[in-house]
Amino acid sequence: MAAESTAGKVQIYSVEERVGDSAVCVVRCIGGAVRVGRQFAAASLADASGDEQHVTLEGIYRYGLTVEFIDPPHHAKAVLSGPGVTVLEPGSKLVERAKKKPSP
Repeated sequence: MAAESTAGKVQIYSVEERVGDSAVCVVRCIGGAVRVGRQFAAASLADASGDEQHVTLEGIYRYGLTVEFIDPPHHAKAVLSGPGVTVLEPGSKLVERAKKKPSP
């Protein structure tokens, strides 16, 4: 259960395809459980203005099959979308963004 309480972290191994605001990358999970639908950010995902960019994990594929999550030390193909895909490069480390708590 420890993986549930740890923020998911991945490292980009390669960018296989990039079209518009979508990219297919080979990633390696380096911490926590990385799940479909979660948003990720990294210091290296800053645009020219220095603003943080984010990406959303749209899909994970292992050995041609769709999976809902990966955990360390596994690799997978990941479909990422959002403004941050334009600056993804091999070696980029992405960390899951904290979920906002609903206000009372």
